[in-house]
Amino acid sequence: MKKAIKIILWVILGIALILGGLFAGFVYKVKNGFPVFYETDIPKIDFPANQSAILLFSKTSGFRHGGSIEASKKVFAEMAKKNNWFLYETEDGGVFNAEQLAKLQTVIFNNSTGEVINDEQKKALENYVENGGSLIGIHGAGDNSHHWPWYVQNLTGAEFSHHSLKMPFETTAILTDNQADSTLVLGINKDWKRADEWYVFLENPRQKGFDILYTINGESIDPTANIPLIAPNKNFGMGKDHPVAWHKNTGKGKTFYTSMGHDETAWKDENFVKLIENGIKWAIKE
Repeated sequence: MKKAIKIILWVILGIALILGGLFAGFVYKVKNGFPVFYETDIPKIDFPANQSAILLFSKTSGFRHGGSIEASKKVFAEMAKKNNWFLYETEDGGVFNAEQLAKLQTVIFNNSTGEVINDEQKKALENYVENGGSLIGIHGAGDNSHHWPWYVQNLTGAEFSHHSLKMPFETTAILTDNQADSTLVLGINKDWKRADEWYVFLENPRQKGFDILYTINGESIDPTANIPLIAPNKNFGMGKDHPVAWHKNTGKGKTFYTSMGHDETAWKDENFVKLIENGIKWAIKE
């Protein structure tokens, strides 16, 4: 009998260790991404002479928002056809070289998470933006898995902290900021609500010199993300003024980011899709 009890206890302990290891691995991947191969071969791209060229980059090494990424590709393709844009969609980081970046009007980090390009490629993208290019980030592109100070300073404006674990998906009103650029909110309903995974940042990008387009009432959501022993104190939010879309000029270039877009429902939301389309037009100076 005692032997049977010992066996049961060892089995329980073994299961607990396996589950703990899997959870620790998941947390590490979300925060850091797993090491990936950095592509360095320059791809062959035939850039049309009469179309604005857009790079849709969806590579991930951290958490993969697969539903949103896959749903977005069809929407971006339709958007490009409608606006006569050349869309180059890839997960190959070799495109981040000075020569090919110079032929692009904007780069979109489409829920791209983790360290997905190497230091030389990061520098090429920084130079591209600062010399007149533009960078757009969607949802996961703003989490804290990138470990890239320039990126935080010029795209997200603040370090990502967490999203709610208690209420990961909540519906709330999307509020147009009083100072919002009219070209970026054109054609979007004033009365707009959506359910999303609302990111909480450690600082407000408004205080970092970013121009805010949309906010939510931070007091209308539950920002709790307490994980006993690992992260027990993440029950704070950003306060009532909780931006969810913003932009800024960076050198001679531009950056635009929205923390919305967690899953495929975003790409069925006409207001969200219009926001992204407006952001691209603004970024490529149309």
